[in-house]
Amino acid sequence: MISEYMRLQIAHRMVHRYDPPAAGVIQVLRLTPRNHEGQYVIDWRIDVSADVRLNAHEDAFGNLTHVFSADGPFDELSIAVDGEVETQNTEGVVRGALERFSPSLFLRDTMLTRADERICDFAHAIHGANQGDVLGELHALLDQLHDEVLGESEPSPSEAATATEMFARKRGVARDLTHIFIGAAHSLGIPARYVSGYFCVSGGAEQRVGHAWAEAFVPDLGWVGFDPANCVCPTDAYVRVAVGLDALGAIPVRGTRYGVGAETLAVAIKVDQ
Repeated sequence: MISEYMRLQIAHRMVHRYDPPAAGVIQVLRLTPRNHEGQYVIDWRIDVSADVRLNAHEDAFGNLTHVFSADGPFDELSIAVDGEVETQNTEGVVRGALERFSPSLFLRDTMLTRADERICDFAHAIHGANQGDVLGELHALLDQLHDEVLGESEPSPSEAATATEMFARKRGVARDLTHIFIGAAHSLGIPARYVSGYFCVSGGAEQRVGHAWAEAFVPDLGWVGFDPANCVCPTDAYVRVAVGLDALGAIPVRGTRYGVGAETLAVAIKVDQ
């Protein structure tokens, strides 16, 4: 049963700084959520500090994207996202979303999600206790992963990003835990994919990274979300933005700069009721 709705106010700020100034940039933004059961976008706006045209497209997975190019030189480029989304708690079950591919595509591993022997052993130990119950296996995987791998709030630039490396380290941010969950699910023959979006933390505290979780396909139920960072299925506190095989396919901002030198990115995200 779907609960009463909640309205989430989202403010997402990104500031790119270039030293020396960049001659120009091309960027692809996956920052715009779509409507589906339990999620309705009331208002959404993207502003870029440079004088650019945002060209709207859909990528291969049906994510809404905006592409722009900006000519420099400039030492700073900022992107501001403001929106209001009405959400309802569907207990993590995703219905009414645009689906371009069959679930079998999401059995495909990438360099970031591929499971090694340790992850396979971890997953198959859970499988042995829940044979024949896919949903039960996924919930057990969620609980066990949350217990075994320490969740961190901010990534380190030196941290490796593959599921294998982060499972060995027994720590990681939401992105890393999601990659491990996907790799473990794949090793059990369960389609799973990466989701990027927003999460309303308690008290509406400012966040320095966006959130990420997984969706796995359950026969007779469909796609179901699992958030190993918080050990829950997504609720009305979540806004689903983009899906992909891994973080690179659903990353909020990806692009190229022209010129040499250093680039830094500062992020501030606020999600309030």
